[in-house]
Amino acid sequence: MTRPDLGKDPSQVSAMFDRVAARYDRTNNVLSVGNAPLWRVATTRAVAPKAGERILDVAAGTGTSSASLARSGASVVAVDFSPGMIEVGRRRQTGMPNIVFVEADATELPFDDDEFDAVTISFGLRNVNQPKRALTEFFRVTKPGGRLVVCEFSHPPVGFVRAGYHAYQRYIMPPLVKLSSSNDTAYEYLNESINAWPDQQALAGWIRDAGWVDVEWRNLTMGVVALHRARKPAASVVE
Repeated sequence: MTRPDLGKDPSQVSAMFDRVAARYDRTNNVLSVGNAPLWRVATTRAVAPKAGERILDVAAGTGTSSASLARSGASVVAVDFSPGMIEVGRRRQTGMPNIVFVEADATELPFDDDEFDAVTISFGLRNVNQPKRALTEFFRVTKPGGRLVVCEFSHPPVGFVRAGYHAYQRYIMPPLVKLSSSNDTAYEYLNESINAWPDQQALAGWIRDAGWVDVEWRNLTMGVVALHRARKPAASVVE
């Protein structure tokens, strides 16, 4: 079965996620050894959604992260470029009236400038073929003073943890994927994309270059995942 390479052609990546959509959440829980819900809680707390706010959840997949945000009473727009993911998400989140699903590319968002109180993306930025452009788009659609939260796989800074994680990826993850996923070749790509992704400091630099300020991160699960936070500068007062 054809799978995308690290060139991350949007049509190939979208088709890959279409194929894994039905079992995506279950596979993530298995491969993360139960950590996926904890990472989602940490991301929701970092976004700090409030009733009445409008939040953009990019690469929302089946809407699991969007539902976590929407429980606050915020209005959530769940964006994904995989129609298969959108279809599963709409079906699973029918009980959440404050979630709207939109099929769109992270590098060309169909929204006005300064539209959202917060933008977040979980485990999706590394699958965008132009991630720096996506960060600029996130900046454009965020209101002045608004928030950015990026949760993404990263690189454990401690040597023995990093070695253990690589061993897990090489020897343990493949058989787990075969048991839990309908498309194990897709997860070969996902593994490669994790290892090729920049480290915490480099991603923080990309975020700053896109115009965000107060950029910071903290490691989750000893750096297997990193949670980056930033803010769009408040509008300057014209005298």
